[in-house]
Amino acid sequence: MEQDNAAAAGRFKELFDAHYAELTRFATRRVGPDAAGDIVSGTFLVAWRRFSQLPAEHPRAWLYATARHLIANELRARARRERLSAKAAVTAEAVVDDHAGQVGEHLRVRAVLAGLSPADQEVLRLAEWEALDVAEMAIVLGCSRVAVKVRLHRARRRFAARLLATEESGAPATSRPPMPSIVAEGTRS
Repeated sequence: MEQDNAAAAGRFKELFDAHYAELTRFATRRVGPDAAGDIVSGTFLVAWRRFSQLPAEHPRAWLYATARHLIANELRARARRERLSAKAAVTAEAVVDDHAGQVGEHLRVRAVLAGLSPADQEVLRLAEWEALDVAEMAIVLGCSRVAVKVRLHRARRRFAARLLATEESGAPATSRPPMPSIVAEGTRS
């Protein structure tokens, strides 16, 4: 067994010495010098792991085919990275420089929400902030699905009417005290 391993290691070294330089040139032409070393290393790693399967008549062709597969993987990975980078660049460009308008809108929405009854606030938070469906909200609120649908519809209608009124008048949304602590804790961006 040890003798077989030594013989295999010797044959592998011969294979490596005979084809390392040409595989490096092959990989460099396709993926550049930075990634070529990884491609060649990966090729010989696969060759070592599958050494018993390596064809005796055409080991060079097998090495090239393996390198070609690894190069294809590298090129796909590069394309994915480039797409992600491009997507991140577009997202970064979409960032608003002045957030004052957004902050004002959040404050206005919070004020309108605070002006609603606690029951309306709760049903709206469960639907919009927690993203619960009607069945889940019915369980949380301890009522039927129909009751949840009615409550949610009415709460949304009251919320929209008050929000529209504050938009048209420019006046504060409510004369009630600031929002309860649950609103501040459950806020989502």
